[in-house]
Amino acid sequence: MPVTHELVSATNTWFLHNARDLPWRRPDVLPWHILVSEFMLQQTPVQRVLPVYDQWVRDFPVPSALASVPVSEAVRRWGRLGYPRRAQRLHAVSVILDEQWNDEVPDTYAELIALPGIGEYTASAVMAFAFGKRSVVIDTNIRRVLARALTGQQWPATSISNAERESAQQLVPHRDEDASLWSAAVMELGAVICVAGQPRCDECPIASHCLWFAAGKPQQPRPHRTQTWHGTDRQCRGKILAILRENDFVVDTDMNRVWDVSTQLEKCLEALVQENFIERSDAGWRLAG
Repeated sequence: MPVTHELVSATNTWFLHNARDLPWRRPDVLPWHILVSEFMLQQTPVQRVLPVYDQWVRDFPVPSALASVPVSEAVRRWGRLGYPRRAQRLHAVSVILDEQWNDEVPDTYAELIALPGIGEYTASAVMAFAFGKRSVVIDTNIRRVLARALTGQQWPATSISNAERESAQQLVPHRDEDASLWSAAVMELGAVICVAGQPRCDECPIASHCLWFAAGKPQQPRPHRTQTWHGTDRQCRGKILAILRENDFVVDTDMNRVWDVSTQLEKCLEALVQENFIERSDAGWRLAG
């Protein structure tokens, strides 16, 4: 394994001089705003998130502001960020924070992960980026950097292993301040330098510590889960939610034009009703809540 102290130090120094100016990284940002950004950034590029994030923190500066509007409004404001269940869950979190946490975000891992829609990554990220506490943050970008640097593999496996978690844990500095800086730095390195497409190894601060680079950057098959899109229920659901975000009500004749396969459309409508995303009234279909 490369000398980890030098790897961490080089990454942190690079980040301090090269970090992108993102609104959720600014010194005066509230923990709630960081939590909002983490929900939005799940499987969604930064450039798509920025305009929606900026509007959300203006309109919903504290959890109670989001909790005061119907969940349908949260889904509507989510727009085209994708995965609207995240908006639904973020709204549920806002209600809990308003009612049980005095409009504040809790600052322990156990309390964070108990909130709806918050898993291992989000709880760890909020600990690191909102409260500056030591935690083990592991996302796609971080996994790619560590796979290349520590194991010489071009790609991490499709799912994280215990060995991978242990390696990530060993790299996190002990001091809270250093640990939170490292988490932000290695994530940024994966996002802008050690990218999936064409990594910019000539600009990488840890190239001299990277086993994959030392081996000549051997090209390896990229493990991936095959996910289709066109013609799937997911695409159908997305089209249903898109038209409902743009209209207060949608009558059956207009809804039937959304999707060519009527049986699939009916199935997706029924599923969205069961999941409390949409509802039916005398005036037509609408977002629930």
